Amino acid sequence: MKVVLFCGGQGMRLRDYSESIPKPMVPIGYRPILWHIMKYYAHFGHTDFILALGHKANYIKEYFLNYSEALSNDFVLSEGGRKLELLSSDIQSWTITCVDTGLNACVGERLMAVKHLLEGEERFLANYSDGVSDVNINDMVRFAEEHDKVACFIGVEPNGTFHVVDSDSDGTVRKIDSVLRSGLRINGGFFVLKQEIFDYMEPGDELVEAPFRRLIEAEQLVTYHHDGFWACMDTFKEKQILDDLFDKGEAPWQVWKREDTLIGAR
Repeated sequence: MKVVLFCGGQGMRLRDYSESIPKPMVPIGYRPILWHIMKYYAHFGHTDFILALGHKANYIKEYFLNYSEALSNDFVLSEGGRKLELLSSDIQSWTITCVDTGLNACVGERLMAVKHLLEGEERFLANYSDGVSDVNINDMVRFAEEHDKVACFIGVEPNGTFHVVDSDSDGTVRKIDSVLRSGLRINGGFFVLKQEIFDYMEPGDELVEAPFRRLIEAEQLVTYHHDGFWACMDTFKEKQILDDLFDKGEAPWQVWKREDTLIGAR
């Protein structure tokens, strides 16, 4: 199943990084978050990637053009350096299509720009490329197939210390509670989409604005509830949290290191 990764955002809330590199190239540990997301999908058998590029697209292109498996994996060097034997591999089985989808395009416009590369795909996967999770993506695909809707997205509990306020029109507060206890869910940015998604899109549309409202009216939108790990990397603080988990060897999104999540290709 093809995976569309939206890699064109400027990451304004990560300005310390995004002024020099695109947001998907901001590292967690010593690899960019984009690599972590692609490694996650590849673990579940989805290795055909379409990168919808925009801001500083050349950095992403150069990263993969100059990618060295030897720098990312263990190896045996012999014969005075003339023979190199990799003990593992990352991207050898991946297909990576890079498409420049416009410097200032929104997510919906980037998806429309790669539509021609998705012809013949009954369903495909998509991701914002700024969030990580331990959700079993193949379980989510099965859920989407069973409900047979045009679009499915992961619904997760919001992170953070904000409070939800219920008040009257005059401002009188009736209830205030932690967002973590509110029962609310947010769009986690992991999508399973049918080819028909393009029938609900018009030029200039942002993906989850007008198209999703049209899908709701047609009862063609469903959300997959995930109560496990999910985190996005919108701010420097959120990046630090992900770095800390990685440094401690406690990164839940690294499902490829857990035998209980080993799922073959669909």
